[in-house]
Amino acid sequence: MTTDTHRAMTFFEGLEAPEGWRAELVRGEIVLSMSSDLTANLIVESVRDRIPHRRWHSVTTQDVSIPGRVSELQPDLVVWARGAAEVRGRAIPAPAVTLVVEVVSRTSVLRDYRTKRELYAEGTVPAYLIVDPVKGVCVLLTEPTVAAASGPPDYVAERTTRFGEPIPLDLLGITLDTTEFQPCS
Repeated sequence: MTTDTHRAMTFFEGLEAPEGWRAELVRGEIVLSMSSDLTANLIVESVRDRIPHRRWHSVTTQDVSIPGRVSELQPDLVVWARGAAEVRGRAIPAPAVTLVVEVVSRTSVLRDYRTKRELYAEGTVPAYLIVDPVKGVCVLLTEPTVAAASGPPDYVAERTTRFGEPIPLDLLGITLDTTEFQPCS
């Protein structure tokens, strides 16, 4: 770890975001964004309620670190198997995570669809669910691949569904009912 990288991580770890904001370290840059609105919170609650809690941890406001990168992201929901990894401290290493969920806002579109897609793929998170209340769709990305000579890390499989259609989350052994998801106004 370079001195600059170490300084950035040390500064970020001591940073307290103002009330109503959250902070993420994205490729070495600190990004502040407003906390989720009611639409996003209700979507996250709906997803979280459907995850079998005896088998899975599902938490909000949990940082996920991308190994080898100066990135510590805070998805709207993080899911990992109980007992699958010894997790302690501030951030869960991305390889221990099974699913991340990001609910898109008007200001997070590029970050959620491109930047975080690349970072979660690079961190080998098996499934990334983008819930987009602006468009009224969900995008499930699975089968992460590392960067190739032809481009950045990405996911091989992509499935887009409209709100109201079920989403099979095979890694969790469930089908996600999205009938409660509401588009933002």
